[in-house]
Amino acid sequence: MSKYLKNFLFWILILLGVFLFTQRFTSNPINGDVKEITFSEYVKDVTDNKVKSVQLSNGSHVINGIYKDNKKFKTVFPSGDIHVVLRLLERNVNVVVAESAYDWSGIVFQIFNVLPFLVMIGLMIFATRKSSKGGLGGLGGGFGIGKNSAKTFKPNDKNKVTFKDVAGIDEAKQELEEVVEFLKSPVKFQRLGGRIPRGLLLVGDPGNGKTLLARAIAGEANVPFFSASGSNFVEMFVGVGASRVRELFENARKNSPCIIFIDEIDAVGRRRDSSFRTGNDEREQTLNQILVEMDGFEESNGVIVIAATNRADILDPALLRPGRFDRRITVNYPDMIGREMILKVHSKKVPLAPDVDLKTVARGTPGFSGAELANLVNEAALLAARQNKLAVNSSDFDKARDKIIMGSERKTKMDEKELQVTAHHEAGHAFIAYISPQSDPIHKITIIPRGNALGMVVRLPERDKFSITRTELISRIKICMGGRAAEEIFFGEENVTTGASNDIEKASDIAKKMIMKWGMSDKLGVQSFFNSQHYDDESDKISPKTRETMDDEIKELLNRLYNEVKQLIIDNKEKVERLAKVVLERETLTGEEVKQVFEGTYTTPSTSNSGLTDAQLSDFTLGGLPSTNLDEVNNDNDNINSQGNDNGKTLTDCENSNTADKNLKTPDNPNVHNSEADDNKTDK
Repeated sequence: MSKYLKNFLFWILILLGVFLFTQRFTSNPINGDVKEITFSEYVKDVTDNKVKSVQLSNGSHVINGIYKDNKKFKTVFPSGDIHVVLRLLERNVNVVVAESAYDWSGIVFQIFNVLPFLVMIGLMIFATRKSSKGGLGGLGGGFGIGKNSAKTFKPNDKNKVTFKDVAGIDEAKQELEEVVEFLKSPVKFQRLGGRIPRGLLLVGDPGNGKTLLARAIAGEANVPFFSASGSNFVEMFVGVGASRVRELFENARKNSPCIIFIDEIDAVGRRRDSSFRTGNDEREQTLNQILVEMDGFEESNGVIVIAATNRADILDPALLRPGRFDRRITVNYPDMIGREMILKVHSKKVPLAPDVDLKTVARGTPGFSGAELANLVNEAALLAARQNKLAVNSSDFDKARDKIIMGSERKTKMDEKELQVTAHHEAGHAFIAYISPQSDPIHKITIIPRGNALGMVVRLPERDKFSITRTELISRIKICMGGRAAEEIFFGEENVTTGASNDIEKASDIAKKMIMKWGMSDKLGVQSFFNSQHYDDESDKISPKTRETMDDEIKELLNRLYNEVKQLIIDNKEKVERLAKVVLERETLTGEEVKQVFEGTYTTPSTSNSGLTDAQLSDFTLGGLPSTNLDEVNNDNDNINSQGNDNGKTLTDCENSNTADKNLKTPDNPNVHNSEADDNKTDK
């Protein structure tokens, strides 16, 4: 019997029991229109000529009769009364004698009275038997509260995932190859006394492919895959989570060799509180059950637990000790080669035009995760479909990237005054970004409202980065200040707007981290005042004098850099004004056009049809054209991964460009000049 049919019958029995139990204490639905009278009342009614007819049964003492007003009655006469029939015949009452002497109505009436209690007893027995598997007393299994909700993927499923479907995280795949080998041939490791790790912890930011990687391991090894989320084990009833954990591991042992995958394990595996205050008993019991189940594994049972989280720092130490999750695998953001491979995987079924080069797209998307790259391909396909194109071209990828980075264009129309302020605000950002050293090239400047911004300057790094220098951090703060400084210089201090609120927040955050976290303070020296476990400053461990020194350092740094930015814009006011006018005319400029405006070589472009012809569209392919072989890619600094929150994916407004003009006046280096490498434009 299927699970759905069992649940259907279960609820039918419950409804039937409630109905019968209610009817039991209200009225008799079978004989509800028959009046039961005493024998004395019957004799009196016959004497008074009220009875029309009666029915007698052989061997029965029950009289069923009808009054002259057609109402029914029922009574029982004593066995010694020999005048029953005579009394009726004397009053001319019609007497009918039935052949069947069995009173079925009485039997049905008795069954009807007993049936509600039988149904309730049956439900209690059913719930009790199911609770032995589901927990929570008599309700656990019956209502599914204690039942494990993990999804099971069999090896023969059509949606089987292998390492071929996972791209951009080659280092993580290499570490997991021996897990696949163990699941395929465990004797190979056991004969030399080796033991595969019982638990693998995948750590990485969301969207980098942790779940996909775990499924690929099961697909490569061709073993069952049990998938559950940490939140599936936590309920409001104490003991339910532990019951679900027991059932999950029991099912896994029956299907070994197999893989158990627990996503977002930090939901249940958080560090247990060492204080005496009351905590979440249900979560702690669930965590304890996971620890017990993993400790109870035998080396030869072939069950491997894989967990994923992006908050490994808050996990309980008992989970991370050897014998449990004793191997940690970091799943980083993909580098440029990895991004190109991911784009190829997701564009296999997308018709690409000849002008699409996935290597160029990968170079222009630093810091994008695998999920974001998949979304990029999908958005580009949707944009092309809206325009009834036969293939997706490079402009669709550019528009899709802008939509992901900057948000969708808004229909909001600003008045002339707001447009003037916004144009000068963004021109101030762009100018400071243009002259700042060790910064990334400007990708685009626009005053078209997108998302929550009325305008923005977007810059994309040309390479992935491991770390950021102090010079670049200073440049980022200056770029954040460029918008407010331009407003103040061109419109006066009394007319500055709230448009710089996000810029000031970013600048303050960078300055705070420089002083308190990264040891870049002259007065405080090389020391950190941040708690890495809680992502916050250790205010309770800082003396009032040190706190005052930190506040003064942050304030002095921000004020000094703001004054420098104001002076830079004053010295080059004509160039900033020129860019603002062009932006007001065009609304959107590319990074190369911004460079031409500052150098005085900009000319208004003529309109041309950039669409593909039918002849060009006939050459499109699925998955794109063959690009440069990955083995021939230069192994230079363009292929390093980003880290932390500084992956450089989308840096707007207060981010910078590494192009400069030798004629611009700068206090630090008046001879700043472009290098040939700065001519690489990310918008191509």
